[in-house]
Amino acid sequence: MKSLAVALLLFPALPLAEGTAGTTYYVDSKAGDDSAAGTSAATAWKSLSTLNAATLEPGDTVNLKRGSSWNGPLELSAKGTAARPIVVQPYGKGAAPKLSGQDAHCVVISGNYWRVSGLRASNCQWAGFEISGDGNELVGVAADRNIAGVHITPEGARNTVRNSWLTGNNRMSVNDEGGDNDSGAFGVLVNGDDNLITGNSITGSTAASKDYGLDGAAVEIFSGDRNRVTHNLSRDNHTFTELGAKKGTTATGNVFAFNVVTSARKLGSFLVTRGSRHIVGPVKGTVAVHNSVYLPGSRTIGWSCHDGCAPDILKLRNNVIVVGGEMGWEDGKGADEGGSVYKGRSKRFKAGPRTVIADPRFVSRTDLRLSPGSPALDRGLPLGPAWYGGAALGKDFTGKALGAAPDAGAYQQ
Repeated sequence: MKSLAVALLLFPALPLAEGTAGTTYYVDSKAGDDSAAGTSAATAWKSLSTLNAATLEPGDTVNLKRGSSWNGPLELSAKGTAARPIVVQPYGKGAAPKLSGQDAHCVVISGNYWRVSGLRASNCQWAGFEISGDGNELVGVAADRNIAGVHITPEGARNTVRNSWLTGNNRMSVNDEGGDNDSGAFGVLVNGDDNLITGNSITGSTAASKDYGLDGAAVEIFSGDRNRVTHNLSRDNHTFTELGAKKGTTATGNVFAFNVVTSARKLGSFLVTRGSRHIVGPVKGTVAVHNSVYLPGSRTIGWSCHDGCAPDILKLRNNVIVVGGEMGWEDGKGADEGGSVYKGRSKRFKAGPRTVIADPRFVSRTDLRLSPGSPALDRGLPLGPAWYGGAALGKDFTGKALGAAPDAGAYQQ
């Protein structure tokens, strides 16, 4: 996909075997033999259970044969180091190694400093990839037909999910009448802190819900702090992001920057957050900056900050948001907003400095670059690196640097 090619330029993959001098293991579901040594393609193991029982050390590499398939789980519990991660990657030719099965999560990373690439997790019990460790990285993986494509648990911190395809994760874990508790259909569900979700293609995160009609999110953050969600391509998800926190926990300081969000669905939203009066609020310090959004459906909303909205709940800068419904909704003291372009049927928020209501003149319904003469050109307010999650992330969706008078939206001309 073009978007992921761009993401690879923005965030080039680390050499997956960097610093490794350990043992390399091979697993082949078709021609392998669990009684073999497992240390060459000719002596590959057959089953994941043999691999799961192996004692892996920092610097080791696990090669999974392309065209192979297993019923999970793949359990990655050993601990690598930042200098010597443990690597899991495909080898050979053919389709990506596939893990599936309704008995467990498919890939479970409870250890630290794993680098996992090129795997597919499909139709798993709950999550395609579950991460509860520290310093792990998913690169170029695929997840589909799960409740959550990727789940970062409350214990999961400082992990990265990048340049991956999370498609049609459209199942519910709870779907019963009443109780305001239906849950599921997540591209990525983040419960941990300080994680980076970047450069991914996330599509079709939506499912029928008895409580809400429809539910699902490309990236949902619940009780996670300081996560950065940047440069993702979102298509036809129910919501791009929804934030909340259970009582006694927080969801503070999460950043959403340079994401491109489109949908052909009649119902949907870009961002939903809550104040202190909500059962899963307050969600404090959310920042949404330089996102481009096109949701033309009649029952859509750009952003909602409700049950006690305030400037310390939500800050928005330099976004371009076009919807068929409500451009934005706030109550209480309202969000801290500015430098943006909106178009829609109605709005319930106070526009901030340099914000205008106008047609931003996207190139097309799916190409949200700006046409010449767009009111979003030079519209944005100058911002420091903290607004978009650090200097390394301060480039537009295609990798172009921001100017002194930045354009609003995810693209710079």
